[in-house]
Amino acid sequence: MLVDSHCHLDRLKIAPDEATLNAVLTDAQSLGISHFLCVNVRLQEFEAMQQRMMPFPNVLLSAGVHPLDVENGVSAADLRRFAQTDKVVAIGETGLDYFYSPDNKALQQQCFESQVEVAVELNKPLIIHTRDARQDTLDILNNGHAEKCGGVLHCFTESWEMAKAAMDIGFYISISGIVTFRNADALRDVVKKIPKERLLVETDSPFLAPVPHRGKENQPAFVKDVARFVAELRGESFDELAAYTTDNFFNCFKEAKPYR
Repeated sequence: MLVDSHCHLDRLKIAPDEATLNAVLTDAQSLGISHFLCVNVRLQEFEAMQQRMMPFPNVLLSAGVHPLDVENGVSAADLRRFAQTDKVVAIGETGLDYFYSPDNKALQQQCFESQVEVAVELNKPLIIHTRDARQDTLDILNNGHAEKCGGVLHCFTESWEMAKAAMDIGFYISISGIVTFRNADALRDVVKKIPKERLLVETDSPFLAPVPHRGKENQPAFVKDVARFVAELRGESFDELAAYTTDNFFNCFKEAKPYR
């Protein structure tokens, strides 16, 4: 059994309706991928996303505002309301991105801080996006007492020092298909060091398709390619990695229940 711990199923071009999305998920399930966490990036899109995912009992949800989508700010009231609805197991994707959007750092920080506050209040784990903002990300997590709710640094591409600092406050580190890219040597060095009890795998589909699917739209089935690559990199069997990353998923997202 394997879990795609971070995907954007509502953004898949190959799955514009229920029938095609069912086919995508069925294909993934045939490869042993049992659960999927569909991650929200704009609160104004949450209800439509939730409605689309309701027919699929093994698709779990988050609610949050991505750092590249903060132009309208964050309604803490809406976030709190959505976060307490059916199937929502996490807050996010939130965080900081100074690589693509360096000009609105203050707004990003404000929106991130408010989402950390709601996550701690509701005891829902955070899904963190961070790029070129290592210290500010850690400072906001620490100052907001995010250790109380925990969470994951998703699609991780930062340093070992940042990974360790996040793990020290109870966060998990999730690895995407970027680890398979030719220029990802530094990331591969980090992945080798992550303790088994803190590692997750994901697709971030429809983005970042792993080798050997580069150039295609990413999809949940491809998390198996990520897991195989990571297992080989770490000198572990695929079955071992699949088992412990699945356990880690349910330990991180405590409100997620295995669907049989």
